[in-house]
Amino acid sequence: MQFHDGLTRRRLMALVPFSAVAAGSVLQAGIGPASALAQESAAFSVALDWYPNANHAGLFLARERRYYADEGLAPEFYTPSDPTTVLQTVGAGRDAFGISYQTDVLLARAAEVPVVSVLALVQTPLLGIMVLADSGITRPADLAGKTVGYPGIPSQEAFLATMLESDGATMAEVDLVNIDFNLVPGLISGQVDASLGAYWTHETILAEREGYPVDLLRVEEWGVPPYYELVITASEETVAERADLVARFLGATRRGYEAAIADPAAAIAALRAASPDLDVAVEEEGIALLIPVWTAGDVPFGTQTAARWDDYASWMAARGLIADDLDVAAAWRGDLIVAEATPVMG
Repeated sequence: MQFHDGLTRRRLMALVPFSAVAAGSVLQAGIGPASALAQESAAFSVALDWYPNANHAGLFLARERRYYADEGLAPEFYTPSDPTTVLQTVGAGRDAFGISYQTDVLLARAAEVPVVSVLALVQTPLLGIMVLADSGITRPADLAGKTVGYPGIPSQEAFLATMLESDGATMAEVDLVNIDFNLVPGLISGQVDASLGAYWTHETILAEREGYPVDLLRVEEWGVPPYYELVITASEETVAERADLVARFLGATRRGYEAAIADPAAAIAALRAASPDLDVAVEEEGIALLIPVWTAGDVPFGTQTAARWDDYASWMAARGLIADDLDVAAAWRGDLIVAEATPVMG
């Protein structure tokens, strides 16, 4: 039986206290390119959250169609050997930009890592609890007396608690087991009755391609406030001192995603050119699911709002994930992306 988890999608910072990787030590860690952003150069590094996949299609299409080059930019997209370090390397200036998660940006801010979300890649949560379609589990309360596997991420424990409570159940009624990121194998082998942390744009596809129909209980349908699943981040210093570069990068990125929405086949082709080992069939299914949520709510690609950040931060604070006095407004900027990238003159 062949599984395709590969490099895990989310070996997230919640697994390691932010204080354990101080900005100074990150500078010595040897992770990623030697220089994120030379003062007089348009070349800079962008750390991905995972190997290239459908969520990154707009980036690679923008590069292939020279949208970045039109702006005088030469971004280098790479997957760190340890993706848990993305926000630390961005905050420390090793990477000019990085792809992360709204949850982790707030956790990083709480640990005084100076990162800022500058664009939302996905307007809605993608995460949920995956169960076999014939399991009889159709709602969180059905998990009572069942074994739930998850990757050991504390914020996901908060997701589960909220989902159960919204349906009249409690954490005491389930057996929560850390199965690392073996979400698909753990479920279809019978090791667990449900896998928390699965994406309905990825793990569900993998399971069904192995011949196991699944359902997914989405977190936002059971009490967890909507949040931005993936965001592009920069350091406070980059935002303050290179706002023009940020705007050009984000503008070209938006062009790339708008092009990917209009021509997903071209986007997957660009993705495959960058990652020859790509499972094209999986990513074709994934991009078809992702396109509607890149601009869900009929908003321009990249949109972020104060309401979304404040509501989600309030939930995190209520669950003890962050302090209730965290300066949420400092964690994001929604005014840096322009409608169209402006060509560099001269």
